[in-house]
Amino acid sequence: MKRADASRWTVVASGRSTARATTTVGVFAALACLVLTGCTADTDAAHRTSPAARVKAATADEDLTFAQELRIADAEQRLIKQCLNRQGFTYWEAERPSLEESRTLGYVADDVAWARKHGYGSRIAAKEDRARLTNPNLVYRKGLSKERRKAYDDALDGGIEAPEITAELPNGATIRRQMGGCVAKAEKRLYGDPVVWFRANKIASNLQPLYVPQVMRDKKFVAALRVWSTCMARAGHPYKDPGAARQAAKERALRSTSDKTFAAERRLAVADATCARTASLAAIGKERETHYVNALRGRYGQALDTSRRIEREAYVRAAGIVGPRT
Repeated sequence: MKRADASRWTVVASGRSTARATTTVGVFAALACLVLTGCTADTDAAHRTSPAARVKAATADEDLTFAQELRIADAEQRLIKQCLNRQGFTYWEAERPSLEESRTLGYVADDVAWARKHGYGSRIAAKEDRARLTNPNLVYRKGLSKERRKAYDDALDGGIEAPEITAELPNGATIRRQMGGCVAKAEKRLYGDPVVWFRANKIASNLQPLYVPQVMRDKKFVAALRVWSTCMARAGHPYKDPGAARQAAKERALRSTSDKTFAAERRLAVADATCARTASLAAIGKERETHYVNALRGRYGQALDTSRRIEREAYVRAAGIVGPRT
C-alpha cells in the first residue's frame, strides 16, 4: 500500500508549493503510515543490494521502499534543475540528507538502534526547518526583477496560467492542481501521463480515512496495543499508544532543545521501539492494514494497481538519473 504523502509537497524556488499534497488531516495524517514498516528507510537492504538489483526489485509486484521513493524525488529535483538551467535560470536541488536522516516514522516505530541515536527525530526535523528557511531558490527568486521573476515562475511551474488537473478523492472531495513548466516536464519524464498518475496516486494515497479506523478497532491490533502499553508502563512511561508517547516528546522538544530534553526523548523512543517489538505491533498492524486495504480493492483496486505500476516505472527511470542516498 502506498503510504500517504501527508506533508510531501515539492518545495520550489517560487515559494509556491506544488505536487503531492493530500487532504489527509488530523488523526489520519498522524496514522497515515500506521506501522507500517514500509514508512521507514530500508537502510540495510539499500546497502546490501547493488543498483542493478534495486532497479530489478522495482519491477516486482510490491511497493517501493522509502529509499526508492527518495530516489524518485531526487531525480525530479535533478530534472527541474536541468530544465531551468537550459532556460537561463539557476536552480539549487533540495538538500539530500543521508538515508538514515531521511527516514519517516510511521505510527509504530520499532527500530531500537535508530531511536537510541535520534529519538523521534526532533533534531532532524529542526535541521530540515532551518534548511527550508534558508532555501537558496527563494533568495534567488527574490533577487530577480519583476519581469524576470515572472519568466522564472512560468518556466518553473507554468505560473498562474498553468493548466489545471483534478482528481476525485475517496471521500468525495476534489483536489485540484495547476501543472506546467519544468515541474510538469520532470513529472512527465518520470511518471508518463501526468493526469493518469495524479488521479491514481491521489486515490491510493487517500484511502486512510476508509481503513485506519477499522485497523484501530481491530481486535488483534487492540490486543497488541494493550501489550505495548503494559510494557511501556513497566518501563515507567504510562502512555496508551505510540501516538501519545510521541506527542509528549514533541511537546517537550518544543519547550526546550537542551541536551537533557533530547536525552529524555531518546529514552522514551527506545522504550517505545522496544515495546513495539515485544508486542509485534508493526507486524500485526501491517497484516491488519493489508486485510482492510484488500477489502477496498473491489472499488479502488484499479487505482492502487495503476499507482503502484507507475511508481515502479518511475523508479527505474529515476535510477538512470541519480544515484541512491547513502
